[in-house]
Amino acid sequence: MVFNTGAALLDAIVLAVVSKEKDGTYGYKITQDVRQAIEISESTLYPVLRRLQKDSCLEVYDMECDGRNRRYYRITDRGKAQLHFYFEEWQSYCNKINNLFTGVKY
Repeated sequence: MVFNTGAALLDAIVLAVVSKEKDGTYGYKITQDVRQAIEISESTLYPVLRRLQKDSCLEVYDMECDGRNRRYYRITDRGKAQLHFYFEEWQSYCNKINNLFTGVKY
């Protein structure tokens, strides 16, 4: 993608991905799901997850999987409210950009 992805957009994308799983999801799967929209490395994703956890948008719990602990992330009520805010802002942003492109000759 040729457009930069800022911190707010990364937060919004991660919250959207995590919100799809009622019981939460784990880091590797989050990375794979986010990569469907943008290219991201795990070294970029984990600071986003920590920031969202610190901001009380995500809660974390560990669960054993194949003899190893796996860390899961679940969206909180605060995270849902933040995701709703991001969605509203994204809709407004898209509409403004689409209006600029309307009628442009290529």
